[in-house]
Amino acid sequence: MGPSTLSSMFPLRDDNPTELFPFVTILIIVANVLVWLLVQGGGAPDAFLNSLCAYGTIPGEITGSVLPGETVSLGDAGCTIGGLGAWTVLTSMFMHGGWMHLIGNMWFLWVFGNNIEDSMGHFRYIIFYLLCGALASVAHIMFAPGSTIPTVGASGAISGIMGAYMVLYPKVRVHTLIFLIFYIRVIPLTALTVLGLWFALQLFSGIVQGGGIGSGGGGVAFWAHIGGFIAGVVLIKLFARKTLVEAKHAGIVLTKDQLGRFGSW
Repeated sequence: MGPSTLSSMFPLRDDNPTELFPFVTILIIVANVLVWLLVQGGGAPDAFLNSLCAYGTIPGEITGSVLPGETVSLGDAGCTIGGLGAWTVLTSMFMHGGWMHLIGNMWFLWVFGNNIEDSMGHFRYIIFYLLCGALASVAHIMFAPGSTIPTVGASGAISGIMGAYMVLYPKVRVHTLIFLIFYIRVIPLTALTVLGLWFALQLFSGIVQGGGIGSGGGGVAFWAHIGGFIAGVVLIKLFARKTLVEAKHAGIVLTKDQLGRFGSW
């Protein structure tokens, strides 16, 4: 699953400078890349397949309809459930289904994540990111409780980042690549437009698809995207620091002492 499923619109950058160095955002990106290379073998068949069943979220395992040690079918292949249970809600956030899945997720995280980290400080941002990702998985499990298909990806957590961004910075311009058949342009759109349309597409796709992630052992977990986005919208007011957000909206540059206090661990 990946935020880049909005196929005709792709955010390139925003007009929203940061004051805090996005240390955690960079750390999350590095961690995802390292996991893809070292744990998932960069997509090498055996390592990749084993990582899906060992560390991906399998709703049936968590709800008890599938037991650890059982073999589940993934298209033409199969793998044995690793037995981590609910812990896979966290481990699955650092797994991906392919190079493009990884790159798309990390790009969206970079475009929108640095400003959310900037709004709350490093430590709160870690908790916020993981919590949004966990709630995204819970949403997926609720709509597909018996599924044996592993879901992987950071996009549930990143959907939470996007929901938070829409709430905090709805009027910020996001330079977006628009491609509709022969029409290709980079157009500045408001974050409310870009992220609102993205969420509407996820909601429509989730309703059409129903529960699960489609057939054939693959697809997009739309309800995880929806759950993560809603989590971000709801939780951001609890996590954002009012002083940091108000200073940014007012164009005020905080002192190093102020930034150090908010950015501390």
